[in-house]
Amino acid sequence: METGNHSCGTDFTLVGLFQYGHMDTFLFTVIAILFAVALIGNITLVHLIRLDQRLHTPMYFLLSQLSIIDMMYISTTVPKMAVNFLSDTKAISFVGCAIQALVFLTLGGSEALLLGFMSYDRYIAICRPLHYPVLMSRKICCSMVAGAWSSSSVNALVHTVYVFHLPFCGSRMVNHFFCEVPSLLPLVCEDTSQYEHTVLMSGLLILLLPFLAILASYARVLVVVFQMGSGKGQSRAVSTCSSHLTVASLFYVTTLSTYTQPHSLHSPGRDKVVAVLYSIVTPVLNPFIYSLRNKEVMGALRRQMG
Repeated sequence: METGNHSCGTDFTLVGLFQYGHMDTFLFTVIAILFAVALIGNITLVHLIRLDQRLHTPMYFLLSQLSIIDMMYISTTVPKMAVNFLSDTKAISFVGCAIQALVFLTLGGSEALLLGFMSYDRYIAICRPLHYPVLMSRKICCSMVAGAWSSSSVNALVHTVYVFHLPFCGSRMVNHFFCEVPSLLPLVCEDTSQYEHTVLMSGLLILLLPFLAILASYARVLVVVFQMGSGKGQSRAVSTCSSHLTVASLFYVTTLSTYTQPHSLHSPGRDKVVAVLYSIVTPVLNPFIYSLRNKEVMGALRRQMG
């Protein structure tokens, strides 16, 4: 136990996507391009929503918050990951690892809850349009965003403080490309099975419940749209809902597979591939899925360009 976390100054070492760096230059290029695309796409979307008065609605307010979260989300992992591709040490300090885990958990939880609120917004707009101004007022929207941030922050703080007070064994080799709670548990010297039940409950509350709400909301939206009898409206609703559900499913299914399994069932190689999907691919896709298929956003883009 003397080699545990009594020496908080001891660095961790991040193995990275691959244990042997034979593809580091290629991976650095790919990750850098994805990072740039994610930042440009999300910054553009936030900028359009801020400038265009026609986009000052609850739906686009929530969408702008999602873009802000996505920019921070991908910035939590990719810069350090990119530096490690070109570095021989691949080290991260104890405090730096704790901060990365805390911020990543906070942003991931916020995104999971916010996506659920966005589906609720669409449900109210289509299924209860007369009540929309009341049920989706500015005050309620701000409360949704504040609730998502505060609840995920408390959850992340509890998990981070607990994990980084556990005794770590001699090896500080994290078989991942960033500090994530499930990847740190194999380094702990004591039994973590009881704590893993807490992680499971948190995952079910913050990930599974919003995902079920999204599925229920879009199911109800499609039922209402098909009852209207408009062929054009039906095809547009199916197209929009399917694209949104695809991205949401990619995020929720991958995060649930990571945070609801005991670490004895985890495979480091699989975990890293899955983490790429929810930590990098999703922030890249979100601004394009929610904007390129949206005539109002594309109209705002054309207006801003002249």
